Order: sequence, then structure tokens, then C-alpha cells
Amino acid sequence: MDTLAERMERLRILEEDLEERFVLGSGSGGQKINKTSSCVYLKHLPSGHEVNCQETRSREKNREIARTRLCEHFEALAAAAKAEAARERARHRYQKRKPSRAAKARLKVAKQHRSERKSSRRKIGD
Repeated sequence: MDTLAERMERLRILEEDLEERFVLGSGSGGQKINKTSSCVYLKHLPSGHEVNCQETRSREKNREIARTRLCEHFEALAAAAKAEAARERARHRYQKRKPSRAAKARLKVAKQHRSERKSSRRKIGD
């Protein structure tokens, strides 16, 4: 597995683009968690994506976990975009294919049926 720095470099996440704040923790854990600023808030400024992390009592570990979550989020977005592009290519390829013999025969029968229905609507004198 890549190191965190390599992952961030590959995803083009720069440290200068991150806004990092430390917030007072909350929840279970007693006095220690409630009076130390170990909760990490991370915001990627160019995209506006935000991550909060309060997994451990250690600020440094939370910083690492927050960056990992941000990388995972961007990787998921990239995978979704790649899948959507592949789906679009497949749809375009399906639309451009030639119809089969059976499809042509069904189309011919449908046209004949439509022609008969339209001719039955004509006035008797025509």
C-alpha cells in the first residue's frame, strides 16, 4: 500500500490546499477528551470537501486518519467518474450497433401493421 504522502501526491492533494483546525472533542471519554483539542477538522479548499476525525485521543493520529479519509473520498469520486465514462461508452456503442435480422423482421411487421391501421382509417371513396 502507498504511504499517505504518495497517495496525496498521486491524487494531487497539496498541503497548501488544506485548511486544518483543531476542535474540542466531545462524546464519551471523560474529562480528557472534553478539554483537549484533539478533534481534527480538515477542509480541501479547491473542492470544498470537509472531513472530521475524532477516532483517537491523539491529535497526530487523528490528523493522519483525516488525511486518509480525504484520500479515500477522492479515490471514490475518481472511481465513480471512471465507471460513469465506461457506462456512457457502452451505451453509445450499443446505440450505434446494427440491428439484428430478427429486429429488422419485427420492425417490418410493425410497419406493415401500422400501414394497415392507417389505410383502414381512410374514407371509403379514396
